Amino acid sequence: MSIKEKTIKILWSNAAGVCSFKSCDKKLTTDGAEGIPAYTIGEMAHIKGNRPGSNRHDPTQSQDDRDDYKNLILLCPTHHTEIDKPENEKLYSIEVLYEMKKEHENFISNRLNTMVIDSLEDLKDHISIYLSENHQAWEHYGPLSENARKFPNDESIYALWITERLSTIVPNNRTIEKLLQDNRNFIPRKNQNLVSKFIQHVESYEKWVNDEITYHAIQKFPEDFESFILGE
Repeated sequence: MSIKEKTIKILWSNAAGVCSFKSCDKKLTTDGAEGIPAYTIGEMAHIKGNRPGSNRHDPTQSQDDRDDYKNLILLCPTHHTEIDKPENEKLYSIEVLYEMKKEHENFISNRLNTMVIDSLEDLKDHISIYLSENHQAWEHYGPLSENARKFPNDESIYALWITERLSTIVPNNRTIEKLLQDNRNFIPRKNQNLVSKFIQHVESYEKWVNDEITYHAIQKFPEDFESFILGE
């Protein structure tokens, strides 16, 4: 058996492409260097070890459960190695790793709790940051990016774009949607339809990323929404 594609997508998007080890916060993609394509460094570590003799291995666990989202944690190479050193098995127990994963994913999910929005312009300022990050992800890693054109036959480039969709675009879209839903009272009546169109786009985009709908079923990104937010 192997880890299912959908499981990979859920793990990367819920962790926002960041190492889940406590206080690490390392982004798990690199921009590459001159003549070298960008690449991912994220590793999907098994909480209950994958093989007999590995740390925290549970011989009663089925292979399906072993490769399930619940038994995986997204880590950088350094911390994957750290938790799997034999001498660290007691330090990084099953319970500790479950809690570490839960805390990280809760932080990603609840990162808006500290934001206080008190005006339409304040709301636009916050949203513009996430829109800009999404645009940069498209520019650097998308099908029309310099990386993709320079290395057209490199499968790792496409894999990196998939990773960026999961670790940057989907979490940012979720954040923007929550900002809009929580602060929709600041949006003028004449622009409420733009908000609705963007939310429909976000929800359909994530369904496509998770293979629930086809690409053609995605609600098109509303460029007039971007213009409204950026004041263009």
